[in-house]
Amino acid sequence: MSTGRLTIDLDAVAANWRALDAKSDPGVQTAAVVKADAYGLGVGKVARALAAAGARRFFVAVAEEGAALREALGPGPEISVFGGHMSGDTDMIHDLGLVPMLNSVEQLTRHFEALPGHPFGIQLDTGMNRLGMEPPEWATLRDLILSQNPRLIMSHLACADEPTHLMNRQQLDTFHEMTEGVDVPRSLSATGGILMGPDYHFDLTRPGIGLYGGLPFDNAAPVVTLDLPVVQIRDLAAGESVGYSNTWVAEHATRVATVSGGYADGITRHISNKAVMFHEDTPCPILGRVSMDLITVDVGHLKGDPKALTLLGTHQTPDDLADVGGTIGYEVLTQLGARYARYYARGRG
Repeated sequence: MSTGRLTIDLDAVAANWRALDAKSDPGVQTAAVVKADAYGLGVGKVARALAAAGARRFFVAVAEEGAALREALGPGPEISVFGGHMSGDTDMIHDLGLVPMLNSVEQLTRHFEALPGHPFGIQLDTGMNRLGMEPPEWATLRDLILSQNPRLIMSHLACADEPTHLMNRQQLDTFHEMTEGVDVPRSLSATGGILMGPDYHFDLTRPGIGLYGGLPFDNAAPVVTLDLPVVQIRDLAAGESVGYSNTWVAEHATRVATVSGGYADGITRHISNKAVMFHEDTPCPILGRVSMDLITVDVGHLKGDPKALTLLGTHQTPDDLADVGGTIGYEVLTQLGARYARYYARGRG
């Protein structure tokens, strides 16, 4: 093994979908968000595992992602596009049966003129100020839009990872106000909203990060394991340094392993001199700076020389590593590099 080994447990992904689905009443449909190549884990295999678990509606960020997903799933499952109907997307939306979530008057015009009668949804801005129609333009066009039978009306919570944040109730109230009296399925919640309870569930939920073992779903089954092979082991004397800019200097004799992996593989430099890797159950501190292709690790306390060390797994989740690096688990997952050899396991049922 010359590159890192990234193992994705597809049974864990399916189990997480089923667990989140079980948190809603039977009348609420649970979709699956597989944007960004299923959060970096491979949309083809992940989406097929989710479909086998029972998912029938999927969400992606842009139409090109919808094309890859349609190729993986074939006809049947509904694929919605958060980014809506962008210029140049018309043929793809039509030919692949994608459902754009229209975000603006411009997108409405484009869709109605280019693809009259083609399914669409609407995204409303309830205060996040990122995507969606704002209350005044929605109020003006609401009757026209509803006359065209949208498939879904949705919005997105800005602070659902903080259940007590006042923004959650504010957005919920706004969503109710904007959609009062509509006879169209509604959706407000991703993973965090699902966990806040049925007030936020409406007709459809859209779990994303929770499917992949991430917070705020703290009961999620772990999905990813990342093992990095040891390239070389050396002994350092007291006073010798490791890596660029001499940011770590040995205070005593130290045995150091150099492993294959670095920021070119999506491992942030911000964990330099702070994070650990694991040999089985034993933590091994990272020494010096994470470089493009290599990381140096203290292995002097191990009984023997390891062949590989684990960066992500049961002892250190993407969120744990994110905490050390000052980021979030989403970024850790989606930055996992193309050089890793990906293995798909069926381990948890």
